Amino acid sequence: MTVQDLTVADFDSTVTGNDIVVVDFWAPWCGPCMGFAPVFEQVAAENADIAFRKVNTDEEQALAGHFGIRSIPTLMIFREQVLVFEQAGALPKGALTDLLGQVRALDMEEVRRGAGN
Repeated sequence: MTVQDLTVADFDSTVTGNDIVVVDFWAPWCGPCMGFAPVFEQVAAENADIAFRKVNTDEEQALAGHFGIRSIPTLMIFREQVLVFEQAGALPKGALTDLLGQVRALDMEEVRRGAGN
């Protein structure tokens, strides 16, 4: 699947309409963001069942503010509408691929119990 832009207008439908959503908060002036972009695109191409989205923090300030983004790039992963991962900084391809394997393996009933839901 190709990486798509994510806006405040389609955020809810994207998270509710996909089992796993990987979100990269970035900006065009950010050197580490530009370095991470090809890795993000490559991993997206290798995981067609996962929704990969990018949020331009310059254009989507309300969305970045909602999530308290203070550093970019910041990566967030939602599984079954639950935020299961959040980290600032770029990841190498192997680390991102490994992380996705861990997210796929999560027992979401256990995650929800732990979150008090």
